[in-house]
Amino acid sequence: MQPNPKRILVIAMRFLGDVLLTTPLIHSLKLAFPEAQVDVLVYANTAAMLEGNPDIHQIITTVNRPKFADYRRLLPQIFRRYDLAMVIQAGDRPFLYGLLATSKRVAVVPIKSTTGWWKRYFVQHWLEFDDNTHTVLQNLKLLDALKIKKHFTLIPPQCNDTEQLVKQYPFLASNNGYVVLHPHPQWTYKQWTVEAWIELGHYLHDLGLTLVLSCGPAQQELDYVTAIQSQLPESTVNLAGLVSLAQLATIITQAKLFIGPDTGITHLAAATGIPVIALFGPTNPVKWAPFPADYQSEINPFNKIGDQHVNNVFLIQGKGDCVPCDLDGCDRHRLSYSDCLSHLPSNKVKVIALTIIQK
Repeated sequence: MQPNPKRILVIAMRFLGDVLLTTPLIHSLKLAFPEAQVDVLVYANTAAMLEGNPDIHQIITTVNRPKFADYRRLLPQIFRRYDLAMVIQAGDRPFLYGLLATSKRVAVVPIKSTTGWWKRYFVQHWLEFDDNTHTVLQNLKLLDALKIKKHFTLIPPQCNDTEQLVKQYPFLASNNGYVVLHPHPQWTYKQWTVEAWIELGHYLHDLGLTLVLSCGPAQQELDYVTAIQSQLPESTVNLAGLVSLAQLATIITQAKLFIGPDTGITHLAAATGIPVIALFGPTNPVKWAPFPADYQSEINPFNKIGDQHVNNVFLIQGKGDCVPCDLDGCDRHRLSYSDCLSHLPSNKVKVIALTIIQK
């Protein structure tokens, strides 16, 4: 490995939450090599998670299903332009981009029994994908090849128009506290029930909190959240599709509490440092739980089974002998429901929420 790389490319090509969980690695690289240019290659629809990140020189974007024109645009931006590539996913496309970017590569690779065994021969250092290590910690393990210090802090997107945001949303300047609810995950199998969200919303409103709803820009998410809003108090603020990720991060930072399912925005909320209640069902929390603020250990913050509290993250897990099954819902596809979440009682969330709010 070159001892002091001048140009580093981090390749993080998955979902919003995965990109955020890469920021401790990026931050560690920038602190170790302050003169280096650290670029990041991500999908275009996840680049907003890195907005305003001071460690990043350039965000390079591509698409999930590239066509010839997409490759033609991307390849001149990365081909042999870097001294080092860090590939944090085990998929073929990010690995091939790493091959094209530089002759010095550190990468996550599939377990040896799978078809990706060949990737070990094209990198200087590899790390096998591990379902029993939190994603943040696995990303940081890649730094062992460089023998540099690991930093565990996640860096949420940065908003530069806070004053305008307060003018636009007066509840931010109010003395009344507010709670942010993010009811819709990307996939159905991670959903709680509409009825539970409505019941929880009324309970929090009765405690004197303003309800703030958020979701992604997809029409099905907007419709879902609007349907919930229609059955909540008139004072409920619906931010669905109205704010950027950086603006949402600023709004969450000032909230009394955030409650959400296993999704990227719940990771974002945890990174802001406020109390977060995360609702988990089929997903393994060892690997994918929101990473707690101020957590500074290479030991996994969460266990596989049970309700848990680490720093600012309160993880509530659905019940069942199969939990966590790590499958896509009870019908084994992403649009199916998960019984462990469908039967998760709102009272359990209410008790924890009350404890947090009364502190």
